[in-house]
Amino acid sequence: MPTFSPGDIVIMDNLSSHKRLAIRAAIRGAQARLLFLPPYSPDLNPIEQVFVKLKHLMRKAAERTHEAIWRRI
Repeated sequence: MPTFSPGDIVIMDNLSSHKRLAIRAAIRGAQARLLFLPPYSPDLNPIEQVFVKLKHLMRKAAERTHEAIWRRI
């Protein structure tokens, strides 16, 4: 788990493991602010844009075997 400082803002998606009491307590115990993204908000989650681009490139490549897919990635 990362180290937080007072005043840090932590933004997480709604993955169930992110909502555990221990996670919330650790963040708040460091006097950091915890915010959650709205449900299904890919436009607010930058990694989703990477996945969109990767899916596009993989469809364009049209690889059909596991080995070819891993080479392409």
